[in-house]
Amino acid sequence: MVGHPLPSPVAGRTVLVTGASSGIGEATAVAAAASGARVLLVARRAEDLERVRGLIAASGGSAHAYPCDLTDLEAVDALVVQVLAEHGVVDHLVNNAGRSIRRSLDLSYDRFHDVERTMAINYFAPVRLTLGLLPAMRAQGSGHVVNVVSWGVQLKAPKFSAYLASKSALDTWSRIAARETWSDGVTFTNMRFGLVRTAMVVPTGSVEDRTGMSAEQAGRHVLRALEDRPVSWGPLVGYAGEALGLLAPRLSDAVMARFHEAVPDSAAARGQAALPGGSLDQDDERDQAGDDDQRAQQRGR
Repeated sequence: MVGHPLPSPVAGRTVLVTGASSGIGEATAVAAAASGARVLLVARRAEDLERVRGLIAASGGSAHAYPCDLTDLEAVDALVVQVLAEHGVVDHLVNNAGRSIRRSLDLSYDRFHDVERTMAINYFAPVRLTLGLLPAMRAQGSGHVVNVVSWGVQLKAPKFSAYLASKSALDTWSRIAARETWSDGVTFTNMRFGLVRTAMVVPTGSVEDRTGMSAEQAGRHVLRALEDRPVSWGPLVGYAGEALGLLAPRLSDAVMARFHEAVPDSAAARGQAALPGGSLDQDDERDQAGDDDQRAQQRGR
């Protein structure tokens, strides 16, 4: 006689997902809700959050929408207060919202704001949110934080200096936080995704036609990480590239330099891409493409 499968470890737990209005964030929220979790949806776009909440509710799941601009740190603090008051401890936090910029240094000398805005959403926002939710996790003796980062933190891919610096900062911060909270039962997972077919990759041009993981596949991987709590997860090529960088750093540099020379900057990075309506806007080109939370994720990220 075949028994019923065991319930998912997230069943009955509260899971907060940022960047939940599209892409990996939406797919993760749907998968977690289908596994019995109470899902808290966070992103900047209220209408899209409501769409995802309605989708989950229609399938019999539990979801609550919390529109929030995560680059506004005071808004993040207010979100923490509201969530803890309404739901108690957040058992699982998925830091997924992000912004990607693919632009070579040749085009970046007068664009320090690229560094500032990637750090704002990819590093400062998740750290602020994690710090707000950690005390309650530690007090209850359990908790888990999943960060959607990139295999690029291992490969150090050219043209992604601002983006990968921000993701590397979060990756390292979380590894240290995991060691400080280990005895309190709180764990961290860094998801180092490669290419995922979401809206974030479209503007780059050079990668949009390549194969990659779907957002739904990525969401299932995040759910598995929520259940199994690995220290890190990512494709083998990322670990191979990391090993090459450690064992033969100059060879690794040479290989990546060739890659940099072979793949040009996209039209968006050069400020030549048409935005909706036919206009050009080099300051908000589709490398970001619009909403921070929509950039939930990935290319390398």
